[in-house]
Amino acid sequence: MPFTTTPDGVSLHYETAGSGEPLLLLAGQANNHHWWDPVRADFEAAFTVVVLDWRGTGASDHPDNDTYSTRGFAADALCVLDALGVDRAHVYGTSMGGRAAQWLAADHPARVDRLVLGCTTPGRRGVPRANEVSRSLAQRDAEAARRALLELMYTPAWLREHPGPFTTLGDPAMPPHARRRHFAASASHDAWDALPSITAPTLVVHGADDRFNPAANAPLLAERIPDARPHLIPGARHAYFEEFRATASPLVLDFLSGKGERASSGAAGN
Repeated sequence: MPFTTTPDGVSLHYETAGSGEPLLLLAGQANNHHWWDPVRADFEAAFTVVVLDWRGTGASDHPDNDTYSTRGFAADALCVLDALGVDRAHVYGTSMGGRAAQWLAADHPARVDRLVLGCTTPGRRGVPRANEVSRSLAQRDAEAARRALLELMYTPAWLREHPGPFTTLGDPAMPPHARRRHFAASASHDAWDALPSITAPTLVVHGADDRFNPAANAPLLAERIPDARPHLIPGARHAYFEEFRATASPLVLDFLSGKGERASSGAAGN
């Protein structure tokens, strides 16, 4: 298993597969690289795909300190690219991975070719989820909370046909302290002032029925980032990239290859 070490001494696990231009895939909050398992093959056919375990997840170290932040996660991702000798990569981040991707593109514009931000938010000045959604996830009944999360990630029709296992519900082996720190890092994200400095052509993808991270955040990001285009996928919830793979993967692939300028022109469902 390949590892690299960050300047603050944290060991990060990463994997690569495929061939072609490098594409860095960044997973959601409290998830490891397996977040991408259902769709990685779509991208490995066209790109050299790079995934990593965030600090606190998977085979990476799990420090119990205040080094967790979305900007820090971006720096960790950059360490992985450095370890691979990758000077410039496409970046596709979803959910909290999209928050980290914003910082990566803003702080290191020369390192990001094309940028895809999926089911994510600009942070504190974005549109928050409804209080009832937060309450459903904070239930003391762990099974009820898990069911609430599943229903935010996937449609009822998908869940009837796909009983699991699911790779998007969090790293089951993640220690509680790291889970809390991931939550705090994601909740404190605020890249609003940095977004206009992003120079990479950007596609903003979101499920139109996403209540976990409201879809209204997609146009906010697209308006704030120069040369950004939003695309809402009708009927999709938070895990649009898995359930609506047949729509989402070709959309992203076309954009990354430069073919998707028409498809990502901004209208929902285009």
